[in-house]
Amino acid sequence: KLVDDLLEVNRALMGKLTLLKAPVDLAAIANRCLEALQSGGRTVGFDLRVSTSSTPVLGDPTRLLQVIDNILDNAIKYSPSGGIIEVSVRAIDGQAELKVRDSGVGIPAELLPTVFDVFVQGEQTLQRAQGGLGIGLSLVRRLVAMHDGSVTIASNGAGQGSTVTVRLPLADSQSHEAEPPVQEAAGDTACHVLLIEDNDDARDMMSMLLELRSCVVRGTDNGPAGIALAAEHRPDVAMIDIGLADMDGYAVARALKANPAMSGMVLVA
Repeated sequence: KLVDDLLEVNRALMGKLTLLKAPVDLAAIANRCLEALQSGGRTVGFDLRVSTSSTPVLGDPTRLLQVIDNILDNAIKYSPSGGIIEVSVRAIDGQAELKVRDSGVGIPAELLPTVFDVFVQGEQTLQRAQGGLGIGLSLVRRLVAMHDGSVTIASNGAGQGSTVTVRLPLADSQSHEAEPPVQEAAGDTACHVLLIEDNDDARDMMSMLLELRSCVVRGTDNGPAGIALAAEHRPDVAMIDIGLADMDGYAVARALKANPAMSGMVLVA
């Protein structure tokens, strides 16, 4: 989870996250998140108070779920057992408002101005029982900004709890056409990479790392499909797992080099 969070916040800061916007109910997304936390036993021992009303917004439900999950995760992580956590969703002053208030450790006044910066945390004990990397709120701020919204955090100081407030534009009552994904376009100078790897986790991780370096990545789990992708897209580099089933990496490399149109491609074992 820490690696996923770190990759995600890097993608956000580099403008490489994609939004798939659609009309959604912010209250329904918040309730989905709460149900997942409850079913996982995360809210046991807390006084959870929820007040939501239907609040339509135009947003990416997956990313909004990520925003709410990060905020609630902090509220749970930094609140003592038996503490109060209040969650509300409503429409106010022409905006959709999500508010999460906890009765936890609070935030010192000197930390408030930088609490949304990457890797910023309060003082930690050696045990670090509360864990984390101090990147969740930074990701929240970026995702909310991509939805043309704002996020603020308030606290009266250490031991006084904290309140996170997210405000998003309300969706129009008229239906919206599906918007194209909001994504940073790859320039003409982007490096195109073919990744042939039959371990799904390794392929996904390598794809993310390459995308963080502004590469355009196409991946597959077998040699014949990789050769077909190479012929169609003519990548600059092919990264090939040697221990592939049926057709190993050496055979894939020979097939690629045998095609004069791809003889200049860089191959990485």
